[in-house]
Amino acid sequence: MGRTLRAIIALLVVIVIASSCSRSTSNGDHASDSATSSTTDPAIATAIYDPYVNTIPAAEPVGSSVEHSIKTPDGLTRTYRIYVPSKIEPRTQVPLVLAFHGGGGSGSGFESNSGFSGLAESNNFIVVYPDGTPARASNDRQLVWNGGVCCGAAIERNIDDVEFVRLLLDELERSQPIDRDRVFATGHSNGAIFSYRLACELSERVSAIGVQSGAIGVPCAPSQPVSVFHLHGLADTNIPIDGGKGSGVSGVVFPSPRAAPAEFAVIEKCAEGPADSLDSQNPDVAARTWSKCRENRVIQFVTVAGASHAWMGRDDAAPNARLLVGAPYKNFDASRAIWSFFSLQTTRA
Repeated sequence: MGRTLRAIIALLVVIVIASSCSRSTSNGDHASDSATSSTTDPAIATAIYDPYVNTIPAAEPVGSSVEHSIKTPDGLTRTYRIYVPSKIEPRTQVPLVLAFHGGGGSGSGFESNSGFSGLAESNNFIVVYPDGTPARASNDRQLVWNGGVCCGAAIERNIDDVEFVRLLLDELERSQPIDRDRVFATGHSNGAIFSYRLACELSERVSAIGVQSGAIGVPCAPSQPVSVFHLHGLADTNIPIDGGKGSGVSGVVFPSPRAAPAEFAVIEKCAEGPADSLDSQNPDVAARTWSKCRENRVIQFVTVAGASHAWMGRDDAAPNARLLVGAPYKNFDASRAIWSFFSLQTTRA
């Protein structure tokens, strides 16, 4: 089967080069309907997806990683880690990536597990790892975000995490050489769900999100256009690809992750798509893209066959974490693919 698929992909490359065209449709409703299929069909895909285009592999993070805190109007002291690469040219503004840990995680844990600091070093952007609030009063290192549909204590206490991020951006824009037109949010699981909430409720500050294993958990009406990259494992049982009750400790019944990018394709009035493409190096990977959206925005949904809930491309998950989220899928670098998507985003019109 693998050999046959590679042969099909090779033939498709020839077709793409010869015709310089790709399959697309220009109907937003059709975009929503098309998101219901389980994977991209190799027989109809007419383009190649390159997940790491325009990126440099991660380098040793020799810059500075420092923890800071700010007070929020609800009386809480919120913490975050910031990584600044070692070589930022004077008077140069650089992109900012806000990286949100999953439920039960922490900013420092996500810094270690995601590898974004190494990518920031080699690709010259600043990355910040905010901390959520405690999932339980007895443990201040297992943290959660209020993403609407998830998770736990943050919802029960009605924690205003969106306001925390707004104040955090105010602080970062005062203290760091940040390009305000290139502020991005990424996250895993609960952090992915919260990133979607930022796209819905803080779009005037965040121009794109790139997430793994998430869903939309709030009513969504962004005030400004937002690009969306959504990566999901087809073997993810914590947030099942077709929705339903997850296998994780949250006990949440999730909406289908497929619906989230399709919804944004409608919100952003994408004129082209969905266009299906395949990774010529990995037959497990399929991409679906909507383009020519409002103000240069792009929506992309990437699925990986056999991938669990664990952050893809990293093999340093703790044994107890593997029991909860599965073994990480090794042959796709989620962090680098997300940065690739961010790096290609143009400024809004």
